[in-house]
Formats: sequence, structure tokens, C-alpha cells
Amino acid sequence: MGIFQGFMNDPVELVGVEAGGLGVNSGRHAARLSSKDGSIGIAQGYKTYFLQDNDGQMKETHSVSAGLDYVGVSPILSSLKESGRVRFEAATDKEVINAMSLTMKKEGLIPALESAHAFVQAFKEAPDMPKEDIIIINQSGRGDKDIFTVADAFSDPKWKAFIKAKAKEYK
Repeated sequence: MGIFQGFMNDPVELVGVEAGGLGVNSGRHAARLSSKDGSIGIAQGYKTYFLQDNDGQMKETHSVSAGLDYVGVSPILSSLKESGRVRFEAATDKEVINAMSLTMKKEGLIPALESAHAFVQAFKEAPDMPKEDIIIINQSGRGDKDIFTVADAFSDPKWKAFIKAKAKEYK
């Protein structure tokens, strides 16, 4: 349940952000709760929302984030969706890379790709919120492990040169 646990009984809105991959209408994503593609099924011993076909066969998923690139989702999160306690959104790979880049430049933090999904939604919603409202983002991982995954996505020649130079140091 993660960070939601500490806020379950508080009068606050909880938002979860899933892997929107190439877009929730592309068929190349891992958004089980925030897209029309998720449906309830049983696999690996548990009942939850999965990306599956009409016969219950699991579909392929896609996400820039390996940690979110899975066909199913926790039954706890499914319950929170069904009860309306948590609102689920999806962030595309491109949005995630852009949020990661912005966070690195402006805050000096390298969020993990998984956590960068939450930054996407916060960046979308913050401009329309009253100044006194507060957003808490669960940055649950370090993005230094993802630098090779995102190197090409940044399309920045200086970044690519830096990564290549660092890689040579470890040969």
C-alpha cells in the first residue's frame, strides 16, 4: 500500500499513477486501473485487475519503467480503486522522461522511473491548485539505476557523451 497507508483515515485525496506507456489508447501500456483495458481476473493465485483478453489470457504490457511493466496490480490497490478511495491516472513514457528531466534540473534529484510517474501527475495538477494546498510525492527509489534506460530518451548529446565516458571508466 506504500505511502497511502499513512493517509487512509485522513480527509485527503489519494492519487496513484500507472504506466501509460505509449498511451492508454495505444495498446502498449501497463495501466490496469486507469484505462478501459483493465478487467478483473485470477492469475498466480490472486484476484485483481489485469490486462487480459476476453479469454483471460494475459496481454503484453509496455512501460519505460521495468518496475511498473506488469500485467496485474495489487488486490489492495484494486480494492482502493473500487471503493473510490484512490483515484488512478496514467503517465506516458514521454511524460515520465520529461518529469524526470525537470526534477533533475530543478531539484537536483534523480527520481526512479517508477516514482517519476507520480511527479508527472503532480506537475499536471499543481498549476490549478490553490496555493495553500499541499502535494506529497512518494519518491520511493533512486533513478541512478535508470540512467542507461533513459539515456537515449533524453536526446541530449552531452548526456549521452557523459554516460559513454562513465561506462568506459568501468571497463
